[in-house]
Amino acid sequence: MSTHISVPPQLLLERVLTLEIVRVTERAAVSAARLRGHGNEKAADQAAVDAMRRELNKLPIEGTIVIGEGERDEAPMLFIGETVGLKAGPKVDIAVDPLEGTTLCAKNMPGSIATMAMADGGTLLHAPDVYMQKLAIGPGYAKGVVDLDAAPADNVRRLAKAKGVEPSAITVLVLDRPRHADIINSIRSTGAAVRLITDGDVAGVIHCATPDETGVDMYIGTGGAPEGVLAAVALRCIGGQMQCRLILDNEEKRERAHKMGVTDPKMIYGIEDMAKGDCLFAATGVTDGSLLSGVKFRKDVIETETVVMRSVTGTVRYIKAEHRQLDKFHLD
Repeated sequence: MSTHISVPPQLLLERVLTLEIVRVTERAAVSAARLRGHGNEKAADQAAVDAMRRELNKLPIEGTIVIGEGERDEAPMLFIGETVGLKAGPKVDIAVDPLEGTTLCAKNMPGSIATMAMADGGTLLHAPDVYMQKLAIGPGYAKGVVDLDAAPADNVRRLAKAKGVEPSAITVLVLDRPRHADIINSIRSTGAAVRLITDGDVAGVIHCATPDETGVDMYIGTGGAPEGVLAAVALRCIGGQMQCRLILDNEEKRERAHKMGVTDPKMIYGIEDMAKGDCLFAATGVTDGSLLSGVKFRKDVIETETVVMRSVTGTVRYIKAEHRQLDKFHLD
């Protein structure tokens, strides 16, 4: 006698999509990895965009790009508002960064990834392509232990107290930019350590989620708003806190944000404000990094490593794949 496991159709589809979005980031990563170290950021980014769009259009979804390569007039593909998928299946919001760390890929430096997130339709923050202040910590702390409007030194002390350690035991990840000089000085004034990264703040924020493994307790700084939403989806899945504020420092940016539905330009967004409902996140390594291994081109095999997460279950899967049918990575 056979037993049937009954899964509601919606849930089944979402489970299928968990693996499907892995294929999307794998293809983008492999396409970009072919151009590692060639010094051409635009070509590597375009290769990842083309591959990601091809795969997205094979999925049984009615997808809308809400975080993409930019607004329609600037980005020919995967622009904000573009529809993707087979137009059959669930309505979903999609956020993409086909190649995070374009400079890292062009210079063959660690930490470049291909990444995307998918959520129920209408649940991801429609953020314009502007800068965003970001503050993130890992799981296990009471709400409000850190505050975006507090000085970085105060946040270090608050987190140290909550963790039961001295500030000198805290490590904060910061994007290495001249604009962050005051933040770095403020953090170091407490005795805490600063770890600098040159690019890639989606991966940077994700490092906070597993401080025991990464040694990173907090992420502070200003980076792209699209990357902020992607990182929020990842933290939604694995735990942690994040506070963000869009930097709308001129009328043109405020107008663009208003058109996307941003009514309060000074609002501080928490994770739930940026990513509601059930969401999926996937990232595949392009170059080797502390989060993921990069693509390896062997004689008859291409190897990839991907992390895929789902918020409703909190499941995090690391998928090391060996691809033997190599023609699937070539243009259709």
